Amino acid sequence: MNQSPLAVVHPDAKIGKDVTIDPFAVIEQDVIIGDNCRIYSHTAILNGARIGNNCQIFPGAVIAGIPQDLKFIGEKTTAEIGDNTTIRECVTINRGTASRGKTVVGSNCLIMAYSHVAHDCILKDHIILGNSTQLAGEVEIDDYAIVSGGSLVHQFTRISKHVMIQGGSRVGKDIPPYTLIGRDPIVYCGINIVGLRRRGFTNDQVFLIQDIYRTLYTRGLNNSEALKAIETEYAPSNDRDLILDFIKTSSRGIVRGSLDEL
Repeated sequence: MNQSPLAVVHPDAKIGKDVTIDPFAVIEQDVIIGDNCRIYSHTAILNGARIGNNCQIFPGAVIAGIPQDLKFIGEKTTAEIGDNTTIRECVTINRGTASRGKTVVGSNCLIMAYSHVAHDCILKDHIILGNSTQLAGEVEIDDYAIVSGGSLVHQFTRISKHVMIQGGSRVGKDIPPYTLIGRDPIVYCGINIVGLRRRGFTNDQVFLIQDIYRTLYTRGLNNSEALKAIETEYAPSNDRDLILDFIKTSSRGIVRGSLDEL
């Protein structure tokens, strides 16, 4: 471990191999940090932080701060960060409450400067949050989603896999998989073709996903009718079933379609 003598590290904190801790970083007692991490100056890694291997925590970030939730009464909870994740300047990631017991940011994520991840959020892997993105409590974001800078995400909202959300969006409805979301107020603007092709989706998969969303958003059907049509007109597949399951389990309802398409 390469620790500056100007850093404040509790002797009971568990620090892995080859970790660099810069001057004026603060690491509290109930903290675990994996191998090969870089903790930059003026970071605060507080009780309940669990940080994986090969992470970078940039200046001004606060990991495992007390939840901004009036129901929190001091219960022991965690803020967990997976391997190979980068937390940029002045990001705040609060730990969980009794609701879920933990806040999670997965592996291979990039959380850009000034973003906030509130209590009990669950972010899976390969997620990007653009600068100043603000997630309220208990938001769920699935793999490979990109939430562009300045976006606001309402509590309990779910964002599915391979989604791309325009910067400055106000997200209050669930966002189904593979979609491109934008405008103000937000609407479905198509599928995330660029992202899907970058991740190896075949032409057949892309055409199927596109056609399913045409059925959902452009045929003048309500959600129940559209779901029934999708179930009967398209053969079972991982992509079809992911879309169906997400919409069926949405408690907030999904984002609406563009008026230009209806």
